[in-house]
Amino acid sequence: MNTYTALFVAAVILSLLLQQWLAGRHIAHIRTCRDRVPGAFADRITLATHQKAADYTTAKTRLGRTELLYDHALLLLWTLGGGLALLDALWTQAGWGPLPTGVAVMMSFLFIGSLLDVPFGAWMTFGLEARFGFNRTSAATFLGDLGKQALLLLVIGTPLIALVLWLMQASGPYWWLYVWMVWVGFSLLMMWAYPTFIAPLFNTFSPLADDALRQRIETLLAHCGFHSEGIFVMDGSRRSGHGNAYFTGLGRNKRIVFFDTLLKALEPDEIEAVLAHELGHFKHRHVQKRLGAIIGLSLAGMALLGWLAGQPAFYHGLGVSEPSLHMALLLFMLAAPVFSVFLQPLFSRLSRQHEFEADAFAVQQTAAPSLANALVKLYRDNASTLTPDPLYSAFHDSHPPAPVRVARLGIRA
Repeated sequence: MNTYTALFVAAVILSLLLQQWLAGRHIAHIRTCRDRVPGAFADRITLATHQKAADYTTAKTRLGRTELLYDHALLLLWTLGGGLALLDALWTQAGWGPLPTGVAVMMSFLFIGSLLDVPFGAWMTFGLEARFGFNRTSAATFLGDLGKQALLLLVIGTPLIALVLWLMQASGPYWWLYVWMVWVGFSLLMMWAYPTFIAPLFNTFSPLADDALRQRIETLLAHCGFHSEGIFVMDGSRRSGHGNAYFTGLGRNKRIVFFDTLLKALEPDEIEAVLAHELGHFKHRHVQKRLGAIIGLSLAGMALLGWLAGQPAFYHGLGVSEPSLHMALLLFMLAAPVFSVFLQPLFSRLSRQHEFEADAFAVQQTAAPSLANALVKLYRDNASTLTPDPLYSAFHDSHPPAPVRVARLGIRA
């Protein structure tokens, strides 16, 4: 057996088994804890609410297990099953030459992949989310979002892929370095452009109308030395009952965004505490640190791709008989996530550490009980389980489990 085939198949099997095992542990642990609210939350979370969160999380995890099987089956069909080879052969018959053929193959792959994801997206929205009372997305909005995403993929993806493939063909043996530079530049551009040009295509953003709350927030921003282009309220209730808050953008093109659902659920001091937490990410430069880690890993990945692209066995081992640069890029895009799964606990641990640091900063700016109350309400209203399996959480969760997080705030209070 080709060495690349053996490594790929082993990684696919191991990643699938690992993730299915972790999901099974998660479901079993939540079931075990379903009938009792953790002591620290007993006075603020009812048993019915706790059980709803347990059932919602269990249902999502079960759906995730099914989707894992589906995704891994598609991965094998695209690669060893000959899907990419067939797609490449069909476009090659057009006789367009390497660059336009490569763009056509990659864009058609992305569009087909998006279509194949629609059934799970629809079931998640209109099945699971609706069953638990969270969905507010209409069929028209769902289809409209799909159309907008397809248009963005066409308008942004086509020139980007054309530029990448041109660099791969025209810039010599170190093409991977130039492609990496383009990817970094594109990522930074998207971070800058997203809040102003892309997000408004999907949601309406209105300036915060509550004068007293806005003044309170502006005072906190000035104290923390944070400049933004405005404080906005997003119509999250148009699609979902979930609540959240975030800041987005890059440089001076930053925005603070509150979901309208969150503003309805929290008191002003709790909203201020949530914002202080988000500002903690800013003060500790978490976005820059994560971006730096991603940029460093992407450089290593591009260097690896530069080497693999020159190995005929790499193509043959993953189901492609006719090597080409666009096939190298597609195969790498498909195979890399299978191997990167095993690094996920490291990234999750780093993210959870950042959350603790942001919480600590928030406590310095506001009252610890306000942040704790806000977190409890967010866990309650979003039906987030209070009792995740510890190993599953360590592997998957970017945020610490609620009991651990609130307990730390209690120590600091």
